[in-house]
Amino acid sequence: MTRLLLVRHGISEFNSVRRFAGHSDVEMNATGYEQVEKLRNHLAGEKIDAVYSSDLKRALATAEIISAACNVDIVTCPELREVNYGSIEGLTFQEIKDLYPGVAELITNFSLQLSFPGGESFTEFIERTSKFVDRLEKHAPEQTVLIVSHSGPLRVLVCHLLGIEMEHWRQIRLDNASLSIIETYPQRAIISLLNDTSHLRETG
Repeated sequence: MTRLLLVRHGISEFNSVRRFAGHSDVEMNATGYEQVEKLRNHLAGEKIDAVYSSDLKRALATAEIISAACNVDIVTCPELREVNYGSIEGLTFQEIKDLYPGVAELITNFSLQLSFPGGESFTEFIERTSKFVDRLEKHAPEQTVLIVSHSGPLRVLVCHLLGIEMEHWRQIRLDNASLSIIETYPQRAIISLLNDTSHLRETG
């Protein structure tokens, strides 16, 4: 069994005002760093054997903080980037409705046919993210692997590993600085924790 620790990065200013960040290389804000430090403390007892991260700043900084005491190199993975929103990067949903009403409708009534103007189609995004799973094949059983990314790619990985149809991608919630755990076996994967943020309520 290989344990996968799936972590979403801490909150950024774009997250706090609900702007579509995507490939925009925005950093975490002060609250985001505090969230990640709490998660680091929560995971202090874990023996982490490998660390993979999106190469965007908000994810990479999260990975660096959590893995600082692990003495493990971080492998940056462009395939773990958030979806490329193209022309709607940095916009709020209301702004998208005003400027791209057709795209807003496909977002609201989620469809795998969704394509972002000047960016990726949802199909391209799924194919890109799913390629990351190939990296996990080299890990031996009993290893623990930390994967730091964004809400979209992590939800793709959950669906892919558990054999859930991608139409259900929208029904999975992963909050900032959340922890999810999937245990992988040769013939199956089991999710033992999803969107845990209990560490964010811890004090001291």
